[in-house]
Amino acid sequence: MHVLFIIDPLPALQAYKDSSVAMMRALQARGHRLSVAYQPDLYIDEGAVKAVAQEIELVDNADLHGQAWWRNRSDAAETTLADFSAVIMRKDPPFDMEYVYATHMLEYAEAQGARVFNSGAAIRNHPEKLAITEFPEFTAPTLVTRDIARLRAFHQLHGDVVVKPLDGMGGSGVFRMIKGEHNVGSILEMLTLDGTRSIMAQRYIPEIVHGDKRILLVGGEPVPYSLARIPLAGETRGNLAAGGRGVAQPLTERDREIAETACARLAGRGLLLVGLDVIGDNLTEVNVTSPTCFVEITEQSGFDVGDFFAQALERATET
Repeated sequence: MHVLFIIDPLPALQAYKDSSVAMMRALQARGHRLSVAYQPDLYIDEGAVKAVAQEIELVDNADLHGQAWWRNRSDAAETTLADFSAVIMRKDPPFDMEYVYATHMLEYAEAQGARVFNSGAAIRNHPEKLAITEFPEFTAPTLVTRDIARLRAFHQLHGDVVVKPLDGMGGSGVFRMIKGEHNVGSILEMLTLDGTRSIMAQRYIPEIVHGDKRILLVGGEPVPYSLARIPLAGETRGNLAAGGRGVAQPLTERDREIAETACARLAGRGLLLVGLDVIGDNLTEVNVTSPTCFVEITEQSGFDVGDFFAQALERATET
C-alpha cells in the first residue's frame, strides 16, 4: 500500500511518543510506502480532491528525540487523493472551520474513490464530547447548555461538578466546581462567553484519582490494554498534556463492556480508530480526530498497538 498521512508538520512532532509516528513505523515495517501532507495542502481542482504530498521513509534506529528520524524519498508532488491506497486523517484539532472544510474535502475524495480513515463525514458527525449521548447507560449525569441559570441549577443539584468547553483538547478549559465554590459565576461566564457558547457539565467522578482511562478501538476491536492517565496531586485533569502520568493496565470487565458496546454501535460509520475516555465506570468522551496513547501502551504492556492498527488498515483497504 501507499498510505498518505494528513498530519501536523513533521518537525513539530515528538516522534518518540507520537501515535501517528508509531502508525508509520508499523506500516513501513510491513513493507508499505508513506507520504505526508498538511491540511493547507488539500485543495480541489476542477472537481478533483488533491494534495501536495511528500513521500518519506523513516530512518532505522534514528534518535526519535531529534529531527533526523525521517527523510524525503522524492520531491513533493500534486497527487489526487484517490491515487493512494489509504488516506489517514491525523491532523490535531483545533476543530475550526478550516478543519470542517478539510472533512468536506475528504468526504468528496471518498466519493471519487479515496479510502479515508477516519472518514471526513465520521469525524465531522461525531463531536467528541457530545458523542457520549449515544451511550447514556455508561455516562454520569451530564448537561449541555449555554444557559447559565441552568448550569447553576445543575451545580446546586449535584454539588460537585466538572465543566468544560465542547471543543477543548488536552484538558484545556476544564474546571471543577465543588459545593460552595465562590467563582461559579466567573467560571460559567468565561466558559460560555457570557451565555453565547454551549458547554458541558458533568457530575464529578471521584475515581479520576485512579486515572482517566484511554481505551482504543481499532477496526472494531478493543486494544486489550488501556492507558490510565493519573492526575498530578491536587489536579483534576488526567490528560498527559496537563501533566498526567500514564499507566497501562488490562481492560476491566466494565471497560470491555463499554468498549464492545461502542464497537457494535459505531460499526459501519467509517471509524477505523476511536479513543474512548473512561473514568471509573463512566464514559466521558468518544475521540475520533487523532486518538493517541499508542506508544505508552506498547512500551508498558508489550502489545504492539501500531502493528494492530496497521493490520486493521490492511483489512479495511481490502474490502
